[in-house]
Amino acid sequence: MRAMSAEKLPRSGAKRENLRAKGQFWTPDWTADFMAAYALRDKPGEMLDPALGQGAFFLAAKRHALSRDYALKLHGRDVDRTILGLAKTAGLTDEDLGRVEFRDFVLDPPDSLFPAIIANPPYIRHHRLPQSYKEKLRDFAQKTTGGRIDGRAGLHVYFLIRALLSLAPGGRLAFIVSADICEGVFAPALWRWICGKYKLDALVMFAQEAAPFPDVDTNALVCLIQNTPPSPYFQWSRCVKPCSVELAALAEGKPIPAGGNLTIHCREISEALVTGISRPPADHSRARFTLGDFATVMRGIVTGDNDFFFMTAARARHLGIPEAFLVKALGRTRDVEGDSFDAHDIKRLEAKGRPTRLLNVNGMAFGSLPQEVRKYLLEGEARGLPQKTLIKTRTPWYRMETRKIPPILFAYLGRRDVRFIRNEAKVVPLTCLLCVYPKRSDSAFVEGLWKVLSNSETVANLRMVGKSYGGDAIKVEPRALERLPLPEKLVVENGLAGAMSPKQQALNFGGL
Repeated sequence: MRAMSAEKLPRSGAKRENLRAKGQFWTPDWTADFMAAYALRDKPGEMLDPALGQGAFFLAAKRHALSRDYALKLHGRDVDRTILGLAKTAGLTDEDLGRVEFRDFVLDPPDSLFPAIIANPPYIRHHRLPQSYKEKLRDFAQKTTGGRIDGRAGLHVYFLIRALLSLAPGGRLAFIVSADICEGVFAPALWRWICGKYKLDALVMFAQEAAPFPDVDTNALVCLIQNTPPSPYFQWSRCVKPCSVELAALAEGKPIPAGGNLTIHCREISEALVTGISRPPADHSRARFTLGDFATVMRGIVTGDNDFFFMTAARARHLGIPEAFLVKALGRTRDVEGDSFDAHDIKRLEAKGRPTRLLNVNGMAFGSLPQEVRKYLLEGEARGLPQKTLIKTRTPWYRMETRKIPPILFAYLGRRDVRFIRNEAKVVPLTCLLCVYPKRSDSAFVEGLWKVLSNSETVANLRMVGKSYGGDAIKVEPRALERLPLPEKLVVENGLAGAMSPKQQALNFGGL
């Protein structure tokens, strides 16, 4: 994400790919205005935008300073010189842009501190960053925060750390960024560091109808942070419609009428760090029961090349591959029409020409395999499969990951389709689904767990452990799913509490 006017984003093609490579997704004026209202609340003489883009924050800052009749020096950073032309087209002058430097903000920071910083950092995901650059970023973060940032953190995470370090005492930072900065595996340590050194004044989340970046597959939030001693409380808000006036009132500490476009909670930092800063406030920091008390979770199978290893039953017959070297598998969430998947669904997919068979020749030497299987594997070698990133780590290269058949599957990414699925067809899932393995195999226990997981109250709790994405979508990783709170009433009603071991019961019921 980078600051620019709210023009329509290209959805695909070379222009969209160029935006992804540069991390350029632009901030609309109504969002820039309330961020400027916070950062410039104390009428500072200087302001820094460390990722200038098309200059939406410079323009918002000029509007704000003009309306309050004070002088403001604008400082900027960027690494893309082409933005100067875009910024001038947007209405900025040579004088406005006279203090813009083209240098790496994170690794080549400014020499001075600033009383106001407004930022929409480049949203560049980790896999688009060169390895050597990622290592430098992680070294910087570790030296600064004392903790190691997970390798899956994007550039925006490091921008936030550097922006805070560039903030003068008493200064204010308004930072718009993807919600994964609060939800990744690195997030708890990062936010403990932030909230232990700075004052988190407010966090603004957005409903789908108010998304600043509606065409981007990530959910945005704005954090308002002051370089003053930490506070045990902060304002958590959710914006349901674009409302710069109400948001500006929040940013300036003014009263906000009830029943408007903002839902506001005064939250304890300690609760938010446990629940998740970006997630709605919880009534308690830890549920009595979580899914991890009753099941373990694993991701589905990563084949390394679905086109080769995952095939239709008809193709397998055409190739002459015996059924003994195939396992029934499920390759995509939308192949499941409801909350169960059975033998009739396998036939339905086969009739539609969808793949349902996964090649699995584990445990046999190449020379012992049937001629048809050997021929097919040689074709894979000729296609260069053994050199593919994931496949080349296996010995032999065609050795497939294995999973026990999970009684319950979980569709972990989506909007309406995030759900638990009863695996009546006894398939193994590919990586589009998670495997849920109950800790007991008796049918009564599995059925009881299924009833708890399929209940709407449980499904609603997924937002307490998932990552939020654009369009109100969420994603839940395996370890996070094990932390899913289960409603106590449902656990008891379905006989799960009594099935726990004495040690688990002592932990969950306090030994009573």
